Amino acid sequence: MTTDVHGRDLRYFLAVAEELHFTRAAEKLYVSQPALSKQIRALERQLGIPLFDRDRQGVRLTEAGTALLPHARAVLAAWDEAEGAVRAARGEANGTLVVGMSTSPGRRGLLPAIRSRFTATHPRATIRLRQIGWEDPTAGLADRGSDVAFVWLPMAGANRFRWVVVATEPRLVALPEDHPLAARERIDFAELLDEPFLALPDTGPALRDYWLALDARDGRPPVVGAEIASADETYEALVGGLGICLVATGNAPLLTRGGVVTRPVDGVSESRFALAWRADDTRPLVRDYADAAAQAAASTRNCPRPPPAAPPA
Repeated sequence: MTTDVHGRDLRYFLAVAEELHFTRAAEKLYVSQPALSKQIRALERQLGIPLFDRDRQGVRLTEAGTALLPHARAVLAAWDEAEGAVRAARGEANGTLVVGMSTSPGRRGLLPAIRSRFTATHPRATIRLRQIGWEDPTAGLADRGSDVAFVWLPMAGANRFRWVVVATEPRLVALPEDHPLAARERIDFAELLDEPFLALPDTGPALRDYWLALDARDGRPPVVGAEIASADETYEALVGGLGICLVATGNAPLLTRGGVVTRPVDGVSESRFALAWRADDTRPLVRDYADAAAQAAASTRNCPRPPPAAPPA
């Protein structure tokens, strides 16, 4: 007996077995009745045994046909499930990945480097960038509006998320250019403890505390001059004299547009910029974008950095 039986043969057999009528089965399959009869006879020859008794009283399953029926159903059900999985994978490969961000990830070509690696694996996928306000420190992950997101660490509810660090950068202090400390080449954080600071919204307390450098204040509470929720608000607050703030090196150009300077600050830890995703999201599209981010970050770190520009005299 040969086992080279096609799925179409089993579908034809199953239709006749359920209808016990060749004409109705043919209509169900959208084939002609002679073609269906021919295919069933070919299947019976392949298996070496009749599957149906045909006489004037109608069509009945033989003992062999009855034995085959549950297995044919199981094989076809498994194949339908496999086809569904393939369709889902194809939809995933051709789908849209929403990338949330509350700050630009364009550090030294990082975003194009991630995109090129990701599209090599998913050439039909669409990447849609979504700008999120600083009120949401997860950049859209928490409300599931983003599939992956560029975020600053630390993240609240860390057990809900996974991430890969894509950049580690010193924190600078941003000051109005007429600030008494603006003429200094470097500033110790201890000299800033009494300064009013610009604070992130309290919707992300862990991140707010981090950018206020609570861990470097020896228990002294910060003086909050104003709350800011965007780079534009931060710049306006700085030039308006409402306070100063810490800023990652890669974000300094967003603030130094005129009237604002940044200086290296000693006594605070480096910032960590990450690509994050939800821990329960195991889709290949998400996993492969995260892998691309890790590879691009490693490549970027291995590139020589240009020497830092000297502050103006």
